[in-house]
This record gives sequence, structure tokens and C-alpha cells, in this order.
Amino acid sequence: MSPSQIIVLATPVFFALIAVEYAIGIKRRRNTYRLDDAISSIGLGMLSQISAVFTRLLRVGIYTAVYSSVAIWPDHPFWTTWAGWLVALVFYDFCYYWLHRAGHESAVFWAAHVVHHQSQDYNLSTALRQTSSGALLGWVFYLPMAVAGVPPLVFGVVALIDLLYQFWVHTEQVGKLGWFDRWFCSPSNHRVHHAVNDRYVDRNYGGILIVWDRLFGSFKEEDEKCVYGTRKPLNSWDPLWANGEVYWGLLKDAWHTRSWVDKVRVWFKPPGWRPADVAARFPSPAFDVARVQRYAPSTGRDVQIFAGVQFALLLGGVAGFLWFADVLPMARNAVVFSVLLVALWAIGAVMQGRIGMGEALLIECGALSMACAALGWVELHRVFKPLAMLAAMAIVFHARPRGMRWLLAALAASLAGDAFLMLPGYFIPGLVAFLLAHLAYIALFRQDVNWLPSRRALVAVTGVGLAMYSVLWLGGLPAGLRAPVAAYVVAIALMAAQAIGRATVLRDAPSVLVAVGAGSFMLSDTLLAINRFVTPLPMSQVWVLSTYYAAQCLIVAGMLRQRPTPVTR
Repeated sequence: MSPSQIIVLATPVFFALIAVEYAIGIKRRRNTYRLDDAISSIGLGMLSQISAVFTRLLRVGIYTAVYSSVAIWPDHPFWTTWAGWLVALVFYDFCYYWLHRAGHESAVFWAAHVVHHQSQDYNLSTALRQTSSGALLGWVFYLPMAVAGVPPLVFGVVALIDLLYQFWVHTEQVGKLGWFDRWFCSPSNHRVHHAVNDRYVDRNYGGILIVWDRLFGSFKEEDEKCVYGTRKPLNSWDPLWANGEVYWGLLKDAWHTRSWVDKVRVWFKPPGWRPADVAARFPSPAFDVARVQRYAPSTGRDVQIFAGVQFALLLGGVAGFLWFADVLPMARNAVVFSVLLVALWAIGAVMQGRIGMGEALLIECGALSMACAALGWVELHRVFKPLAMLAAMAIVFHARPRGMRWLLAALAASLAGDAFLMLPGYFIPGLVAFLLAHLAYIALFRQDVNWLPSRRALVAVTGVGLAMYSVLWLGGLPAGLRAPVAAYVVAIALMAAQAIGRATVLRDAPSVLVAVGAGSFMLSDTLLAINRFVTPLPMSQVWVLSTYYAAQCLIVAGMLRQRPTPVTR
């Protein structure tokens, strides 16, 4: 049984304990749960587990390679005795202590570990909040075990034991435990670790044993109320931003500093350290624990129900993926992973108010349509492909943005094109339907601006269109299709030029979204044509449909968010 399958089997236990903790909190009138925060934390745990499918080479492969080549005592029977297992567990916990400590004392390690600390709540769901990038460098700290000859199987088991142990210490419902606190990582000890109070920062790194902290001077006893989170709050439910925010900050500081030495040092100095020139140009406010505010965007009852239902469905999808991931080809795993990632992002975006529930369904239907096509699930693809466009039309009809008629016409023509292209022998009707869709989009993008308002955009897009057509011509485009395809290339080039020109005039986020969507539409059509007339592309359905649905989603999102027309008198 793989570690992923063990996690799947342990998941009901996790949720049962979370339910018990929640019930105890309600009874004591000390509830520590919020739905959006718990969904965000558990969702990040899901992302950590599904991304681990692709980092197994770093986590296990390198360890096994080092063990096989340089182990001092390989295959020694000691490691399979009860004493050997115990020594291996203590050895692992010792290595974990130093990895964990590095995660707080070196910026590049903190960039991965920060995910676990971002929640401003402290409960058992916080325990599941894990990084998706920790395996990139974390494997280095466990190489001494490989050199010592701890077999990979023993290493994997004790690693899982160490991880599972740490689940229960993430709670405020268990107080101090006397002698236990002196030897082991306990709820009291670990609350200190998660706190941002001045006296608590960077303390209590132990995974199972707290004696490492006592030995190496990093122990602090809990003696005042803990304030949780990070000193630079995340303030987001976005799982991608949660994993990338610190990396992005380090990249910006490395880019802005003028010192080449500092461009390197910024990655290895303690978290919060910044080059002097960057700190002077882009100052950060000083942290004050008394001014910490909990991130709590307003969410209605309907949003909470939607997020809860979506989360439950997603949990089932993640469990299925983890159960079968080890026996499926990596390419198929990547397709399923992308759908799960999109769904995780969409749930967070809805809870944060960045997109509406209808937009989330549109995004998810598009992702499912792409995945079903790529995985060969034809019947499901025929369900989700039209469903995506129907969802888009329903959103537009409900919101009634300016230009609604042209937008609905474009989406309806796209729906017709989708239907034709799913049927063999209907390529020309599909081409005509999408030609009509692009003409409707051109009329839609005429709002608030002149025809083709940017000459540079027109020249650039025309060049891309000519290059696209040249490749198709030289690739063997049938003579009977040269004129229709040429007309289509002209239409999509004009559509993209109009959208990009509109963005250069309006200079606002909605028009930029629309312009990016138009460019993505052009890219999707290019990939479709190359795959059909020039050379088959590997995983063509992924590239063609992902760019197509990205285009439709971005255009709809941009038009829904456009500014109202100014009232003139």
C-alpha cells in the first residue's frame, strides 16, 4: 500500500477528530473553526498530497539512490528489529528538527514552510495545511539517514509515523500535559510554534520529541495567549498564492537590489531580511501584534453552501486520484491534477469574492471537458463541453452586462461550433459557427472605442495571423479549405486586434482580461489547426481545449466587470 493510499484511509479519521474537536469547542463556547479557513487549510493539504505524486523522485528517488551507492551499513538486519525501527524514528525526528528549523531561519525554506503557518486559526484542520513545494529542497536533510543505511522502506514508514503524530497537536482544546510537555511535542508546545507573539517566534521545532528544542536552545514554554498566523498575513484563500507568495516576494527583492551578492543572499538570509537598497525603496510596515486583524471576507449563506458542496465533491475526487495515482501514467495523472487544481482555486476565489458561483461552474465545466477529452471519456466530454457554454450564457443572461446581445450571440455560436466539432465530418459547419462567433466578438469589443484603435496591435496580430496561415499552407492545407481558413484567420486576427486595441485605450483590468482572452482564443485555434493539418500534437486536447476555455472564461469575466458607461448631460 502506497503512502498516498494510507493518507486516503486516514482521512475519515482526520475528519472524525475534526468533528469531535468542533463539538467540544461548541460545548465549551470556544469554537476555533471558520468554514472558509478550514476549507482553505484542508484544500492546501489536498494540494500538497496530489502534488506529491509528481515529486516522489525527489522525496524517495534521491534517498534510494544515495542509499544504494554510499550507505555505510546497507541491508543491515538491525533496521528491521523493534530497536532499529525506534532508532530510525528518533533519527528521522532529529533530521526533521533541523529541516523545520531551517524552514524558519532561511528564506528559501520558509517560502515552502510558510503555507503551514498562514492560518490565523489553530485547530486540527490547520494540521492538514501543508506545503506543495517542500520536497524541492527538504530531501537534503534526510540524506544522513541514507548514508547510515536506513532502508528506504523503513525511512518511508517512520516519515509517515512522524507526520501522522503531528496531527493531534494542532488544537486549543487540550491544555498543558505536565511531564509529557517536557519530553514530547504537545498541543501546548506546538501552539507556541504557530504564534507570532514576540516571545514565541521561531520556537519549538520538534516533530515528536521536544527534547531537541531543549538541547539546542529553541524551546519556549506557553505562558501567554497565542496570536496565530504570519507576520505578513496572507489575506487570501487562493491556494496558488498561498504556495507562491514568499517566493514572489524573494524574486522581487532579488530583482530590485543592485548588489549581485544580495541577489543571492536574499534567498538564504532569515525570513524578513531585505537588502538595504530594496528596504529603502520599498519599505514594509513594522509588525505589531496588537494590530493583527483576522482575515474574514464577508460570505453569504449561499456561498457557504456552495463552497461546502464543492469541497465535498472535490474531496472525493482527490481521494480517487490518490488511490490510483501510483498505477496510472504520469500524463494522465497530470490531466486529473490540473482539474483538481482548477477546482481548488475556484472554491477559494468564490469564498474570497473574486468570482461568482456561476463563473466557478463555468471554469470547472471547462476543465472537466478538457480532461474528459484528453482521457478519452467521450460521453462525459459530450456532456461537459456544451454545459460549459450553457453555463457561460446563463451567467451573462443573469448579469445582463452592456453588450449582452453580442456576447450571448458569440457564446451561442461557440456552442454550435463545439457541437459540430464533436461530430465527425462537420468541420466546415464548426468553422462557420466559430467564424460567426468571432464576428460577434468583434462587434462586442467595439464598445467604448473606435474600430481597430491601435495600429501597433493590428500590425502585430496581422503578422501572427500571416505566420499561422503560412504554416498551415506549407503544412499541406487542403486546397478546398484554403479560402475558408483564410477568412477565419482574418476574422480571428481582427477580433484579437480589436480586443487588444480596446485594452490599450481603456487601460483597465476588465479590458486587459478580454484582450488576454482574445489572444488565448487565437492560440487555441492555431493549435487546433496545426494538430489537424500540419502534425499531430502530443496531448493535443489538453492544449487546444485549455486555451479555448481560458479564452471564453477571460472574455466573459472581463465583460461582466466592465465599467458602466459614464452618464453625460
